[in-house]
Amino acid sequence: MMGKLVKGHNEKMQTIFAALTAVIGFLVVWELVARFTGAKMFLPPASVIIQAFLTSFVVPVGKYTMQVHIAISLYRVLVAFLIATVAGVFLGVFMGYSRTFEAIFKPLFEFVRPIPPLAWIPMSILWFGIGDESKWFIIFLGSFTFITVNTYDGTKNVDKTLMGAARMLGANERQVFTRVVLPSAVPYIFAGLQIAITAGWSAVVAAEMIRSDEGVGWLIVMGMSTGNTIQIMVGIVAIGAIGFILATLMSALERRLCRWNRQQGI
Repeated sequence: MMGKLVKGHNEKMQTIFAALTAVIGFLVVWELVARFTGAKMFLPPASVIIQAFLTSFVVPVGKYTMQVHIAISLYRVLVAFLIATVAGVFLGVFMGYSRTFEAIFKPLFEFVRPIPPLAWIPMSILWFGIGDESKWFIIFLGSFTFITVNTYDGTKNVDKTLMGAARMLGANERQVFTRVVLPSAVPYIFAGLQIAITAGWSAVVAAEMIRSDEGVGWLIVMGMSTGNTIQIMVGIVAIGAIGFILATLMSALERRLCRWNRQQGI
């Protein structure tokens, strides 16, 4: 037992060391390329970007400091993500479980699915105006399809033998649905949620193109408008860092809530 713990600890430390080495190596290469090649005309050095990023937490960019921009964007993403989770799980489960529901809604979903959120910006402004509602709609679209597809796949892949055994033991359809189908789909749902939260966070850039003067997406859009490459890169760093944190938190939540799934080796 002690040997397994030591081995697990060593493997974890090796993973952390490898990750840190990769990040530091990337930053060093970036710095050298930006300072000593022609790329410096359009690529600021990594040290300049990091300094500007840290400074943005103290000195406002636009109206607010970086932490406020991040908080505003997170609020928009989390509201839309929660709505997308409810809608995506509902649609995915019932398309996967009911052939009638699948026949009605799957063609419509497959039509909407390939359309990128960016394409919906004009219609979102017409339908919802230029407030947060239109931004929620764009971010919702960025998350919704991933949740729906994974939930649908999880529901369709439920072991038919388990469903048959439950019915033979006297379970009605409601009990089969709640005690066999839903638990079996949970790992797929969480896999979809991990992708969807980062996709929704990525969509915040498109969402904040809609009449905004705050948020990390606005930092990039305004940097593009003014030709400020440093501000653009600072916004990109913020989006990358927060996206990584969100994905890590969602993965940790899955490990905690789906521990039974890992123990069974599914």
